[in-house]
Amino acid sequence: MNHRELEGSIHVDLARDETYGGYLQLEKILGSQTPRSDQHDEMLFIIQHQTSELWMKLMLHELDRALAHVKADELEPCFKIFARIAHIQRMLFEQWAVLETMTPSEYLSFRDSLGRSSGFQSYQYRGLEFMLGNKDANMVLPHRNDPVAFPWLQARLTQPSLYDEFLRFLKRRGHDVPQDRLERDFTKPYERSAGVVQVFKTVYEAPEKHWAAYEMAEKLVDTEERFQLWRFRHMKTVHRIIGFRQGTGGSSGVNFLKRALELTFFPELWDVRTELSLPGAARV
Repeated sequence: MNHRELEGSIHVDLARDETYGGYLQLEKILGSQTPRSDQHDEMLFIIQHQTSELWMKLMLHELDRALAHVKADELEPCFKIFARIAHIQRMLFEQWAVLETMTPSEYLSFRDSLGRSSGFQSYQYRGLEFMLGNKDANMVLPHRNDPVAFPWLQARLTQPSLYDEFLRFLKRRGHDVPQDRLERDFTKPYERSAGVVQVFKTVYEAPEKHWAAYEMAEKLVDTEERFQLWRFRHMKTVHRIIGFRQGTGGSSGVNFLKRALELTFFPELWDVRTELSLPGAARV
């Protein structure tokens, strides 16, 4: 018989707040999709972006924990955190494949329902960029009228990024990090420094001596590379669906997204690769 008996120990007499749905507040989550049109594919569009926001919330949760560890001079716990972040980023990347099943005509059938709303206005995405070092006060402007998002973003804009705190950690460990990289206006974009390149050159040329810093540097590079792949996949998905139309938020669309690919979070971690000496090579 194709049947499985219900085990007697399974709980079936449950109060509402004791259930799986109650714990996860599924009534709120599953009731939060409210399409503005009668077009079938708008549901896909909404769920795609809502789930992305949930993954971004978890990524910020993990990065905040990593930041606390770095400030406490504890790099090793960060490595497990970044392993988890890698999988979160993979989920975010793969989600674009679902959205790419939507054809241009299917999207255009409900695009007007979006009005002026746009992914550009995702305050969690902006928070991720601020956390990783891509600071730009202008990016807070779309949230001026939001009593929740605006102060949350302002706080993240003004605090040192994860990279800033990593440089401070290196200074505490005796590395010659330039003082102007440690004490600066953290609301401004980070500018690359030849002195910081030399610090990482020291770390990368003797990884056995600076193992924790070396491993942390590679975790940051991994994270930035995946972030760039995510940006690229976003740009190509938009290109595939709307071509070179203007974005609903007023941007130039694909061209605006392309320019994001030129941004870097951790410039010296990329620059140092050109400066490394070969093992055993004579040094002047």
